[in-house]
Amino acid sequence: MANIYSLAKRFQNRYFGTIAFRIKAHSKVIEEHINPNEKIYYVFCGQKGFSHKEIFSTCVVALTNERIILATKRVLWGYFLTSITPDLFNDLKVQANILFGRVIIDTAKEKIAISNLAKSSLGEVETAVSTYMTKFKNKN
Repeated sequence: MANIYSLAKRFQNRYFGTIAFRIKAHSKVIEEHINPNEKIYYVFCGQKGFSHKEIFSTCVVALTNERIILATKRVLWGYFLTSITPDLFNDLKVQANILFGRVIIDTAKEKIAISNLAKSSLGEVETAVSTYMTKFKNKN
């Protein structure tokens, strides 16, 4: 299994304008919840939320062969984990501003925004998520 932290760090180094903190702690949460047969396809990091001002709500997002996983490790104790299966995925929206961008994953129950992504990373993230969802929605 690929090291999730190294993939998230590679994304952050490639798109250094992306604001993400504590990605090592967030990555450990995902590694705890990965099933033995799951394969990692793509990993990126950013802010979970719609506001660009909430710079302390960072998360790591992993696309696997079974689901999309979003993880946030809390500062003192506990964590937040969101799992999105392909059958719940509805749509993907990309928004770009002057410096940063946002990806909004629309599911059957909620909209999840990953904000403060470097503007140059939006094309790669959109392609990865769209290709992933198209591939796995066709299987179902």
